[in-house]
Amino acid sequence: MSDVSALRTTLRHGSGLKRLNGTWGECLAEFLGTFVLLAIGDGSVAMTVAGLPGSGRTQGATTIFLGPSDWLIIAWGWAFAVAFGVYVAGGVSGAHINPAVTLAFAVRRKFPWKKVGPYIVAQVVGAFVGAAVVYMTYHQAIDAYNKAAHVASRSDPGGYVTFSIFATFPAPYFNGGWTGPLIDQIVGTGFLVMFIAAVIDMRNTAVKANMGPLIIGFTVAAVGMTYGANAGYAINPARDFGPRVFAWLEGWGNVAMPGTVHGAGVDYSWYFWIPIVGPIIGGIIGIVLYDFFVGDVLHSRQLNVTPAGPATAEFVDEARETGADRTDAPGRGAHAADEKADDGPSASDEE
Repeated sequence: MSDVSALRTTLRHGSGLKRLNGTWGECLAEFLGTFVLLAIGDGSVAMTVAGLPGSGRTQGATTIFLGPSDWLIIAWGWAFAVAFGVYVAGGVSGAHINPAVTLAFAVRRKFPWKKVGPYIVAQVVGAFVGAAVVYMTYHQAIDAYNKAAHVASRSDPGGYVTFSIFATFPAPYFNGGWTGPLIDQIVGTGFLVMFIAAVIDMRNTAVKANMGPLIIGFTVAAVGMTYGANAGYAINPARDFGPRVFAWLEGWGNVAMPGTVHGAGVDYSWYFWIPIVGPIIGGIIGIVLYDFFVGDVLHSRQLNVTPAGPATAEFVDEARETGADRTDAPGRGAHAADEKADDGPSASDEE
């Protein structure tokens, strides 16, 4: 009888697993997806900056880049980091793994505003933990690089090189100015979110099956290969801020927070806010531009073939407001394609 009573109590009040079927479960997925993003992405930078030089696989203990092709380790490392992060979390949360994406989808894709805060917190914490794993794995190589480069302390100006494993900084040719790096982050993130919107839009030439996450990873590689040198292409506030805080706690001091370095060939101050504000602005601009130039055109064509009926007016209003199909996150585009294949086209589909 006790077993039966326990079963009745579970069914009446719900089990612990039942509570995961909501925002809490989605936040857990966002945490893990962003953790994967940083563990692999920062790991590729750690390999390039400290691992390869320190293990004798380059010309010297402080030799990082001998040519432009060396940048490909980082560009493709981040591409695969994004792809696998989306594969991991996509089926549960849609795998935003980027506050800029979350905010852009809240503005233009009816993502619930009440979830924006929890998603962003989960993303930042996941990024922090991902950076911690990279540090745990590479801290000996980091210390060896600093010693070989005669950097007495991580918080010294020369410490910015190993700090770059975790977060970003502007190129010296900006001469400490904020405008250039801010524009860079707006442009890079604008392209990123625009490409995501295109990849998951089922009315456009969207990716079918489960290839969406891989193609989204390619978009990150494209941004990194074209704009990465300007400011490290953070294009993701959580990707930069979480590891930046971790680096600050691990001794990089002002180099990490507030992001101030004067010396060792670089000169910038209070940089930490650029990779936060720039991507947020860029993400919103990117999705608005996509909807204005492409989404609204596709929507107009969709209306021309929509049969008249009681639900048509409601469909028109909601589709005009959202500007896209029912694919509200990077990891859900493939699932939406499968649903359409199974259920057939519907005039009420919307994002």
